[in-house]
Formats: sequence, C-alpha cells, structure tokens
Amino acid sequence: MRTALRTALAAALVAGVAATPVLAAGSAFAAGTNPAPKAAAAPAAAQDTPVRTVQLGGGLSAAVYARGDQHPYYTADVISGGTVLGELKAGAGYPSQDTQVFAGYAVTLTSEGEVTAVAQDGTLVRTVQVAEGLSAMVYARGDQHPYYTATVVKDGTVLGELKAGAGYPSQDTQVFAGYSVTLTSEGEVTSFAANGTLVRTVQLAGGLSAKVYARGDQHRYFTADVVEGGTVLGELKAGAGYPPEDTQVFAGYAVTLTFEGEVTATAAPGTGAQGASASGGTGASAAKDKLGPCTVSTTVSIGAGTAAELFMTRQGPVAEFSAAGEDRVFAMVDRAHPSLPKSAGITARIVDPKSATPSLYTKVEGGTAKGSTRAFPKLPKGCAFEVPIETGTKGATGAKSATGAGTGLTTNTVQTSVIPQGGVAAGAEFTAEGDSTALIAAGAGAASLAAAGLGFVVLRRRASADRV
Repeated sequence: MRTALRTALAAALVAGVAATPVLAAGSAFAAGTNPAPKAAAAPAAAQDTPVRTVQLGGGLSAAVYARGDQHPYYTADVISGGTVLGELKAGAGYPSQDTQVFAGYAVTLTSEGEVTAVAQDGTLVRTVQVAEGLSAMVYARGDQHPYYTATVVKDGTVLGELKAGAGYPSQDTQVFAGYSVTLTSEGEVTSFAANGTLVRTVQLAGGLSAKVYARGDQHRYFTADVVEGGTVLGELKAGAGYPPEDTQVFAGYAVTLTFEGEVTATAAPGTGAQGASASGGTGASAAKDKLGPCTVSTTVSIGAGTAAELFMTRQGPVAEFSAAGEDRVFAMVDRAHPSLPKSAGITARIVDPKSATPSLYTKVEGGTAKGSTRAFPKLPKGCAFEVPIETGTKGATGAKSATGAGTGLTTNTVQTSVIPQGGVAAGAEFTAEGDSTALIAAGAGAASLAAAGLGFVVLRRRASADRV
C-alpha cells in the first residue's frame, strides 16, 4: 500500500516539473510578447578627443581632455603656435588643480576641467598703437596683488611709464608727444590728442599736403593747414563749434576736412586737374564731392563698356568718363577744356560749353557704332551760373546766333551753312555728325529743280582739322 502511494506521488512530481516550462512558454506566446533584450552598455567617452579648447592670453591655448573610467580626471595640453608646451593633470589620483608657468603665464587646470591663465610678474600682455610712431607696451606685474604698467615709446625711445592697479591708482594719465595716454587697473590703454597736437600729415594731389591738428579739450575739433611748397595756402576747420565738413579750393583742388580729422582732395571743376584722393591716387570724381545743392547730374552709357556722368554746375558743364559700374574716373571734360585729346581712346566734346543748354557728343573709337549727342541736365530752379553764359547757341554747326552779341565771348565762324529757303526747305534734313560734305535734296521734286538749274544745296561741315 505504502509502496504504491510513493510511486504515484513521484510520477505526479515528475510530470509537474516537466509541464511548468511548457506552460510558461505557451502563456508567453499566447500573450504575444517577447523576452526583454538585455540593455546595451553605454559607449565610453573617447579619451583622445578634447572636450573643449580654451583661448588663453599671450597667444596660448589649452586643449582639455576627459580621462579615466572608474575614476575620471582631466588633462590639458598647453599650446603656443601649434606646439605643445606641456601637460596639466587634475582630478582622481591627481591634485584637485595643477598650475604651471608657460610663456610668462601661470596656467591652472581644475578637477572640473576648467582652465585659467594669469600673466606673471613682468609679462608683456599687449602693445597698443597710440599714434603714428607712438605706442604703449603693457606689462602684468605682481603675484599676490597684481597691477599693470605701460611703457610709452616713440620711435624706439622710452618716454615714460604709467602704473595702475593694486597699490597704485585705478588709472594713470600722462601726456606724451602731444597725446594724453591713460592706463587702467585692467591693463587697458586709451588716448587722445591734446589741444594743438599735429596728429597727421596727409599728402594730397597736385603737390599739396595737409597738416591736421587736434584742437579743444572739452569740445574737440580739428583744423588742417593746406600747404604747397612749404607755404600755407589756408586753413580748414571741422568739428565741435564748426560744420561737420569744411571744403575749400586750393590750387585747383577741392580739399575737404571732416569732423573726424580725415582729409580728402578732388580736382575742382573747370581746372582740368586730375581727381585724386588723400593718398595721392588718381581717379576720384572731380565733380561729385561738395559742389553744393546747385549741382545736378545724370549718367549715360556711351558704348564699349564706358559710362559718362554729365554734371551741370554753377561753373558750367562737366562730364566724367569711367568704366561702367565703377567709380574710378579716367577722363573728364568741362567748360574750360571741352574736348578730350586724341590719345584718350574716345571722341568726346561738349557742344556749346558756354551756353545754358550744352550737350555732349561722344563716339567710341573702333567698330561701326555712330556718334551720339546727349543734353546736359538743366541747372536746378533758383540756381544761377557764376560764369558768363552765351544766350545764343552754336549747335552742331558752330555758328552762333545773333542773340549772343554783347556777351564778350568769341563767335565761332569756322563753319557756314547754306539754308534752303521757302519751298526748297521742305523735307531738308540736317545731321549733327557725318561726312565732311552733306548733300541735301529738297523734297520729291529735286530732279525737276535740278533741271531748272537750282542744283543741290551744299552744307559745309566742320573741317577735319577741327575734329577731336
């Protein structure tokens, strides 16, 4: 009896153990779930890639690296000009911070990977240009109580020293070579020219130069002496208490001084001088700058990539030529010099330059393009000419009308015109530019007129010697 019971219990136990995993697997399958995958291990940080690069003083930098797995710490390569000067280490297994001196700077790395640098006593931290030939060399001084000094040098000669910071005033100001120079407790240097100081000499065009002076203390302004051959021609003033710009004409050049002490010069209209900037380079506009509200202009294309800007001023017409889309002027004509020389590469002349309604004739040399004539803009309303104006115009033929009498100007009579009268004049056409002789047929009855002995009307044009 007992033996049979034990056998039955053992069989039931074995069957239960075998069925358990099968039931568990079946339950999981029925629920539609899969066993959760194992979590992937986080990738370790690359230890050869810097976590940051810190720019330090004196041209130094520090590349900071994270190191270690179980016990992280940091290292920093201190670099100057691409060369590694040394390495700092701070953190687990190393001090909480590491400090070493590189190129006059004490560089510190902390256990958090932060890097700082302090200039050591006597380290040159910067050189400041105060003015032409005048500079200030700034040094960091002191360890426990840092301060700054600035050695002021002119053309290699030491003029003096400024001190500011711990144990000294928060700023130190002294005057050197006409400049008031200030050093602050942060090592910053500022300066300005003292009253009456010559701040610069500018070479202008046409042998002119300008000596620029700083003036005033509370209310600063500038003056400029315009000089030619050692002789002062005049003075300009701009700034506090004066206009923001002052322009005057000297030896044919319009010279301008601004409230910032800058000087420029351009050829004045009617002088024939070539435009020039303050640096002496040619090509600046001769009419655009400072000609006042009575100047008006328009720009036209004359072909071959060349543009002409036509100005009407109180001194008469001015035309400036430049490459299209550029500001550089390579040639100009005006009332006193109405034609370009043949070497200019283009034919250009002002027609009736002494009248109130001049025009510009141009023809680009080479090619088959015909010449063209364009009127100058009219002087704005309310503006009057400052030069004598012919009331009669010569036009393309050059023959001035009788209304020009009494102006004191010479009448051009080189060319003559035979103008058909009455019915003969019907249908007559005249061309401003063309061959030396133009034949004009009068209307549809020209043949019968010729048979009647009236012939052709001959219009004499400009002689070739008068052409540009």
